[in-house]
Amino acid sequence: MKCQTMRSKLYDLGIIRSHSRPGVSNDNPYIESFFKTLKYGPSWPMKGFESLEQARVWVAKFMQWYNYEHAHSKIQFVTPAQRHNGDEYEILSQRERVYALAKSKHPERWSGPTRNWTPIGPVTLNPLKQLSSEKTA
Repeated sequence: MKCQTMRSKLYDLGIIRSHSRPGVSNDNPYIESFFKTLKYGPSWPMKGFESLEQARVWVAKFMQWYNYEHAHSKIQFVTPAQRHNGDEYEILSQRERVYALAKSKHPERWSGPTRNWTPIGPVTLNPLKQLSSEKTA
């Protein structure tokens, strides 16, 4: 993460790099959540990898699943690819219609409002810290 090549690539992608403080796991909750999914998922090879090539193949398959198949609870159960491509709006709108129809057909099954399927909007790391720094600028 400190090499010049990595810094240059992050800059090209418009990513601001940061390093977690030692012993503080919540500096980047998104990557912490990602690593937990990676390490504790059912496909994690408990005996490790026999070769670098085997590890690369496994990671490529994992990334395909993570980005295109795994519905993430924190982004309203859409995949990262659906969110990135802007498909989440139609998907969540359709879910809202389905839930409203189900409630109108069987109101006795609902004790309150249906699930909120509103897209979550932008996400940031440490939003309170970011807001205070924007106010001082």
